[in-house]
Amino acid sequence: MATPPAPGLTPSQLDFFDTNGYLIIPDALPPSTVSTLLAETHKMLNEFSLDDHPMTKFSTGEGDAAHVGDDYFLTSGDKVRFFFEEAALSPTGCLLKPKPQSINKIGHYLHALSPAFRKMSLSPRNAAIARSLRFRDPRVLQSMVICKQPEIGGAVPPHQDSTFLYTDPPSAVGWWYALEDATEGNGCLSFASGSHKRCGVRRRFVRKEGGTGFMENEGSKFPAGDANGPNGVNGHGLVSEAEEVYTLGEVKAGTLVLIHGNLLHKSERNTSEKSRFIYTFHVIEGENTYDERNWLQPPDEGFSRLNA
Repeated sequence: MATPPAPGLTPSQLDFFDTNGYLIIPDALPPSTVSTLLAETHKMLNEFSLDDHPMTKFSTGEGDAAHVGDDYFLTSGDKVRFFFEEAALSPTGCLLKPKPQSINKIGHYLHALSPAFRKMSLSPRNAAIARSLRFRDPRVLQSMVICKQPEIGGAVPPHQDSTFLYTDPPSAVGWWYALEDATEGNGCLSFASGSHKRCGVRRRFVRKEGGTGFMENEGSKFPAGDANGPNGVNGHGLVSEAEEVYTLGEVKAGTLVLIHGNLLHKSERNTSEKSRFIYTFHVIEGENTYDERNWLQPPDEGFSRLNA
């Protein structure tokens, strides 16, 4: 007997996503899968070597000089690499915490190189969700575990994912899986509900001489079908980005959060004694233009197809 197709999103879920720009799906992963992915994460954290590591830190700041731009980062699109939390290193580059408790994130090709993460990422369920979201040629890129370490896990300021994974027109959607409970204390997400309809993608994070930086976006600022947004030419909404009101998104382990690429979202510092491990990857429309200026470039075989 043929296996029935995996279910996509329901009409009510699609309506919520279209209205708010995010969708929380509890129990998207069974506890056994969560345990497997956590075990794989801890294995990687314990086993990676510092012998030839450049001790690259990952910063979440918004300034041109605040983001990573070294070769270790720029060539990580088809590798599994380890980026340190800013507060885990002394000014001289020495670890202030044990190695496994010092990593900010592991990325950016887990969905291809780790069998456990590949099986989950490229699953029929995720392919069905992509079809529900009207992707024609969904491609997976930038997969990573974000660790949000106890006491030192840094805040992530309000941002739009399409700034960093730009297609013309914008098409990025984030799949964000909680591997541990995410609470206000350990730095859960917050969302500016509906901001994906108010805020166009005004900037792009790109490769520049000597590293990376931001440039003004001269292409489309809203996804196809919403090219001008409700707010005319400049991509600003009824309120400024600074005036947006954020909704807290506390979730249990196993929850999937879908995040529209134009949606403003953020997370605060982890002030607790408990980590907040999550796994995330992004999907873009393969038919849209993805150019050589983006910081993340595809491997030789192209970005992974999500068509199970």
